[in-house]
Amino acid sequence: MNTFQNFNLSKQLKNALDDLKFTEPTPIQVQSFPVILSGRDMVGIAQTGTGKTLAYMLPLLQDLKFSEQMSPRILILVPTRELVVQMVENIKQFAKYKSFRIKGVFGGANINVQVQDLAEGADILVATPGRLFDLAASRVVKLKTINKFVMDEVDVLLDEGFRVQLNNILDMLPERRQNILFSATMTEEVSALIDDYFVNPVRIEIAPSGEPLTNIEQSCYEVKNFYTKVNLLTHLLADKNEYKKVLVFVSSKKMANQLFEILEEEMTRVGIIHANKEQAHRLEITRKFDEGTIRVLVGTDLIARGIDLEKLSHVINFDVPAFPENYIHRIGRTGRAKQSGKSIMFYTDKEDDYKRAIEKLMNYDIPEIDFPEEVEISYKVTPEEEVKMPIKRNRKMKVVTPTTGFQEKSEKNKKVNLGGAYKRSDAYKFKISQSRGGKKKKK
Repeated sequence: MNTFQNFNLSKQLKNALDDLKFTEPTPIQVQSFPVILSGRDMVGIAQTGTGKTLAYMLPLLQDLKFSEQMSPRILILVPTRELVVQMVENIKQFAKYKSFRIKGVFGGANINVQVQDLAEGADILVATPGRLFDLAASRVVKLKTINKFVMDEVDVLLDEGFRVQLNNILDMLPERRQNILFSATMTEEVSALIDDYFVNPVRIEIAPSGEPLTNIEQSCYEVKNFYTKVNLLTHLLADKNEYKKVLVFVSSKKMANQLFEILEEEMTRVGIIHANKEQAHRLEITRKFDEGTIRVLVGTDLIARGIDLEKLSHVINFDVPAFPENYIHRIGRTGRAKQSGKSIMFYTDKEDDYKRAIEKLMNYDIPEIDFPEEVEISYKVTPEEEVKMPIKRNRKMKVVTPTTGFQEKSEKNKKVNLGGAYKRSDAYKFKISQSRGGKKKKK
């Protein structure tokens, strides 16, 4: 049996893990520890909820020594502000008994406050690419001192369009450094990034992205339309003992707002998170959801990756994501750290192809539950669900046959415009120029 005692950790790290009640490492942690500690480049492919953060932070913290150097030595890039905040908090817990300065920077916050914070020095810096590039370009952050570089959730970083900023940041880093990459999927872009910047990396793959987590119980309902989905959702959420802490995923900010407004009228303790919400709001709602003040959280795929939400009872896919991998990341919010979890999918006839693509990726047929008889089927539709009849355009000229409904033109309207008196005169006929004002020239 593998335990953290086998890792030969420092006393400070052991005490921190004991405080967190971490005793048995996950497979990705077991395999990553010796590789990262050796200093070799590493590529880790692992699903969300498998303990990736501790997998790279434990060996990095084990190797990091105390220093009074002001500029950071470890750099960690993540795609969202929420992940920066969560990551900083997690690392502080892991390094509780060590004297390391752990800082985080991200967009959407006052850059001057972050500049002042960095002026106090940093050993470990967690950042989003946009804000980091701004700080590095203005020389607030010196990247030449980085010797350990981690890119977490790389597929999301690339999906969000950070490739140019990533390239710029990589060019600012020293050539001699250790590169560590973690991703849930291996896309062509991720592969190209590895080929360009990594040196003979060790690849570790745990639970490929299409493999469903065995500790998550999956099910689905076929539902007629949006408002019937709302009726089914409120029916399920009425059972507070079963649905204790629920994350509801939708694919767009507009739908999230629409669903939240309806749920807010039906029940209390509902929150919402998406990209248009202010950072302070997003952090406050996440905190309240973790604490249990909020029971139901409506969110977009913004919170489908990396964010660790404590002890979810259910993940409900109110709609079916167009990209099958996003379904895996959504349901991975529950059933974390070997706990059991439940996920439910609502799908319409139009979403059936998306559902089949997910099942093909997982090689697993999601069990279907009969639609409850007591739930009202709504015939009200959203503008997006309305069936719009195509406009038929007949390109052939229609020949209209006069009928008694047509009236003959009057004699006045039958007259043809001949162009005025001049055009009817001999002067026009023989091209004799007309005098100014139409008057005859005086002799």
